[in-house]
Amino acid sequence: MVMRLRKMTNSVLFGIAVALAVAACAGAGSVGVNYGRVADNLPSALKVVKLVTSHEIDRVKLYDTDPAVLRAFNGSGVKVTVALPNEQLFIVARRLSNAYAWVKQNVAAYVPATQIVAIAVGNEVFVGSKNVSSYLVPAMTNIYKALVYYKLQGVVKVSSPLALSALQTSYPPSSGAFRSELTGSVMSPMLDFLNRTGSYLMVNVYPYFAYKDNAAVISLDYALFRPNAGVRDSTSGLLYKNLFDAQLDAVFAAMAALGHKDLDIVVTETGWPSKGDEDETGASRDNAAAYNGNLVKHVVSSSGTPMKPNASLDTYLFALFNEDKKPGPTSERNFGLFYPTEAKVYDIALSVKEVKNSPPSAEAPASGSPSASRPFFSGNTPVATQNPVSPAAAADGSTAGGPSSSRGSTTTPQRSFSVVVALIFVYLVL
Repeated sequence: MVMRLRKMTNSVLFGIAVALAVAACAGAGSVGVNYGRVADNLPSALKVVKLVTSHEIDRVKLYDTDPAVLRAFNGSGVKVTVALPNEQLFIVARRLSNAYAWVKQNVAAYVPATQIVAIAVGNEVFVGSKNVSSYLVPAMTNIYKALVYYKLQGVVKVSSPLALSALQTSYPPSSGAFRSELTGSVMSPMLDFLNRTGSYLMVNVYPYFAYKDNAAVISLDYALFRPNAGVRDSTSGLLYKNLFDAQLDAVFAAMAALGHKDLDIVVTETGWPSKGDEDETGASRDNAAAYNGNLVKHVVSSSGTPMKPNASLDTYLFALFNEDKKPGPTSERNFGLFYPTEAKVYDIALSVKEVKNSPPSAEAPASGSPSASRPFFSGNTPVATQNPVSPAAAADGSTAGGPSSSRGSTTTPQRSFSVVVALIFVYLVL
């Protein structure tokens, strides 16, 4: 009888441990950086690798496949996302042999020494005067076939960064929908491809531009993850405590409307400028530090979004450096976390370990009731291409609105993991 009870206890404890392990891992996102190089004063790629690893940043996204950069990350343990530029979509989409050649030269030649984990096929292809969207899914398909040929399809994911201007409806977030002219021709086939290949949707998200264009309506605290009353989705009843989550949930809803409610999202760009022109409201070092610092804490907190509380919000900050040759307004050259000297533009935690060791931020209590006013999705995305071309056009896709308090989980992944370890230890002892 005692032995039977002990076995039952062991089974129950093991079941609890497994459940907690799943809960501890679910939703815990990672933070990476975009390594753009539209500048003439940046440190060498080898120095950049040392800088990145010294801050325990384990993911980097590139805008090309520069051999010197890929060789520099050899053996670093940093997960690298490379890019196929928009201007090459037609070439790769037209002939499968071109995709084979591209993958051989730019991916297979470096893996596994350089840990390439994803290919961004194009970047915001629906934005700009040159519409290459008809080539997008064929190019993605051919790149994937090339990965299969080189037996890399289980290692390297294929996706394409989406600007929020692809959304036709964005308010409330639960009513998010893609633009009608993109739905049948591009978005449905693309989402089908991502689902079929076990990939995820890449999305570029910029609360800054929504705030800049609608500062009279949008609470700065709401945009910066600071405490305030929040914005209620009148359809779902969900309370949004920051603009970032509302933007993402509009995309989740748009995907669900096309039958893909279980696809993951990776935020391939987000950031806030530390400096801007006089008409660039909100561009300041303090605001940039608040946004990026609070964002990192949000991403690693396992809190997901209101619509997707268990979502893993893997996110790439834009950008690693201030890039002095980028065209456009002053803000375009001031999205960096670091100066070219490798000094921080502002001091924030950039990894789980740094978040854990950083002092808690002082938060004022939220006041007022959740806003029911119509939020806005608005704003330009920064120029992210390696070649200094025209700035990306306005995105109409980011919920903005009334105040909110910062979302977060009171149980950190580390704490949950400790509980799991303790339970497994008890199980083994018994």
